Amino acid sequence: MAKTLGMLFGVVFLAVGILGFVPGVTSDVNGMPMLLGIFLVAAMSGAGAARLWFQIFGVIYAIVAVLGFMNPAGPLLGMISNNPPVTYLHVVLAAAMLLIGFATPKQTA
Repeated sequence: MAKTLGMLFGVVFLAVGILGFVPGVTSDVNGMPMLLGIFLVAAMSGAGAARLWFQIFGVIYAIVAVLGFMNPAGPLLGMISNNPPVTYLHVVLAAAMLLIGFATPKQTA
């Protein structure tokens, strides 16, 4: 289950990341394409790697969400664009990733 969801998240993140570099879609081109590549490699490596990826980045997104609530109208740590809708997106992503990372069963060989 974690591997399948990892592939799904990877494809969605990749599509959104690519759209981030299209000037007609957005004016912000400061994306992180390496993050997307790491996600797809983890998802294709197996269920354990996918679960670990969801756990690590779920915690990271949760921290970014908390920082977003602490500074709702300015950049986080001077480098992450932030506004209230983005903060709520980080909350949703953190919740989904933590749920997938910690609630999906471990697969044994």
